Amino acid sequence: MKSIIFVVLLLILGVYAYSWYFFITVFAISFLVFFHELGHFMAARILNVGVLKFSVGFGDSLYSKRIGQTEYAISAIPLGGYVSLKGQEDTKPNLKNMDDDSYTKLSPLGRIFILFAGPFFNFALAFLIFIVLGYIGVDRLAPVVGNVMPNSAAQKAGLLKNDKILSINGVEIREWDDISKNVKLTQTLIEIERNKKIQTVKLTPKIGESVNLFREKIEKPLIGISPSGEVINLKSRGFDSLKFAFNETINASKLIFTGIGKLIEGVVPIKDMGGIIQIADITSKAAQISISTLLVITALISVNLGVLNLLPIPALDGGHILFNIYELIFRREMNEKVYIGLTYCGWALLITLMLVATFNDILRLGGVGN
Repeated sequence: MKSIIFVVLLLILGVYAYSWYFFITVFAISFLVFFHELGHFMAARILNVGVLKFSVGFGDSLYSKRIGQTEYAISAIPLGGYVSLKGQEDTKPNLKNMDDDSYTKLSPLGRIFILFAGPFFNFALAFLIFIVLGYIGVDRLAPVVGNVMPNSAAQKAGLLKNDKILSINGVEIREWDDISKNVKLTQTLIEIERNKKIQTVKLTPKIGESVNLFREKIEKPLIGISPSGEVINLKSRGFDSLKFAFNETINASKLIFTGIGKLIEGVVPIKDMGGIIQIADITSKAAQISISTLLVITALISVNLGVLNLLPIPALDGGHILFNIYELIFRREMNEKVYIGLTYCGWALLITLMLVATFNDILRLGGVGN
């Protein structure tokens, strides 16, 4: 009953803040978690492991149905979900079951297969969403010059405002971000369109200071131009949509791994870490903008779930995978006391991070520290 009251209050606050778009957020987050747990469920079924419960959501069950030995449930709190396997329970690390259809009886590789399936399904879902985005089209900054910096390589080469960059050293430029990817500290041929005429300019980029996504100052080859702000809709069809989806999924994964590394290094301050409230805020606002923006955010959250669950923290999929790799290498189970201790430490760390992230979210929404 308490979880139902909590959800009713949550929905009232969400609708008050974001109108009916908040329901889209709840559905999107619930679906992402469902898809993650579906990965574990299907992998367990493939290996004939008994599934005791498959719940979308936490807390009180709003609806449940038992089919065979599995109870399928929709629970009150839609911000999560879980699959309960015979012989495996995250909150009971010392639980074992020696039945033939038990998780305990599997080889380390079999357990790793089930554990990895959840994050894999998150990456697969992101890949599918990016394929859809390829057909719908994504908004990107057009490769059109807005300003030319004084004394820059671009100014010396004669580049002008409103020049459209078509290619760099023979590589097609479709969007503004393609420019920096193809600028090297060597003589460069840039094909441009000016007044509906195509011409080529030659220049050598200069080393300059820039700022990356993590607000670090870096040195990189620069032409000396900034975008006009014009936006174009880029579509990818057929095989190109697969290539687009693959690249976007890989790039999103790399970005999240890098971000975690920067957080550990202290480059990204702890106060910038966000949690479920920030995710709900961003997703609700994305839903108000356009379907393509919502899909981009949903795909990124899906990748984020996949990456975070693979971190080698006990209590997460990645931590369990690490334990099974230990057993695979040393051909013996980890000491039970050590295993249980590490698992509880993992839970403590996760709860601490969740509290810090939620605290940051509340301060951020309240305008503190911006």
